[in-house]
Amino acid sequence: MSARSLRVAFAGTPEFAATALAVIIAAGFEVPLVLTQPDRPAGRGMKLTPGPVKALALQHALTVDQPERLRSVEQRAALEASRPDVLVVAAYGLILPPAVLALPRLGCINIHASLLPRWRGAAPIHRAIEAGDSETGITIMQMDEGLDTGAMLLRRAVPILASDTTGSLHDRLAALGAELIVTVLDQLPGGTLSAIAQPEQGVSYATKIGKAEAAIDWRRPAEAIDRMVRAFNPFPGAFGILRQVPVKVWRCEPVAGSGNPGQVIGADGTGVVVACGEGALKLVELQRPGSRRLPVGEFLRGFEVLEGSRFALPE
Repeated sequence: MSARSLRVAFAGTPEFAATALAVIIAAGFEVPLVLTQPDRPAGRGMKLTPGPVKALALQHALTVDQPERLRSVEQRAALEASRPDVLVVAAYGLILPPAVLALPRLGCINIHASLLPRWRGAAPIHRAIEAGDSETGITIMQMDEGLDTGAMLLRRAVPILASDTTGSLHDRLAALGAELIVTVLDQLPGGTLSAIAQPEQGVSYATKIGKAEAAIDWRRPAEAIDRMVRAFNPFPGAFGILRQVPVKVWRCEPVAGSGNPGQVIGADGTGVVVACGEGALKLVELQRPGSRRLPVGEFLRGFEVLEGSRFALPE
């Protein structure tokens, strides 16, 4: 059997996964089934909306199944009927039980957006930026019953730039993951890849991002807050409270300056400068409720920020 004649079932839900599915389709692999999470309410009308993977699969007339879980025989019926040689998983959002892991003859392969074993779990891109890591990457791994603990088939690093947000880094890693999964699929049938166990040292976990984390604590160093702002862009968006109004901070830069944490020590068309626990932060792209993201000059025309005013400190 040649590589491109593999029957590659796919499981994923968001844009990160859709990027990989698009490349798998373009490479000519047969995709007998796409698993994706059920449609979720979205938009102002909270209308049930398909995720990016489902939308792409339907564009290519692929068979789609959306089980709530994969625990029962009935929930796994479509996957079993598709007779996949391999199941590729990318940001699916459901745990695969042992019966699913054992179903494809070549196993289940995951595209994970970190250099395992660092940042196992749900939010590896956010956490790598927030922690100040100098690099991250993609790991293609053979899945087992643990949380991102499987043996590694291919691993490639990329630098994290000082300007990177989760959005920009996500897009680079999604493209890299798509490239690497095709490399792995091409080498699977002949067994030319060696699966390498993850090292026991260096394990860390990327817990899911919660909105409760998004409030800026100005008592922290300016560089740490800058990393947080970039890590939480585009979701959930870091914010500070000024005059009881939540102001989202989308772009900022550490600068020299001092004062009481949260105190505005400068405000003009080039930026709102806020004192931090160490140094200061110049805020250059802001958003208030009911408005859109704005460069600071435009923002200040609709929301006055006076020198000496103070952002609230979270409790």
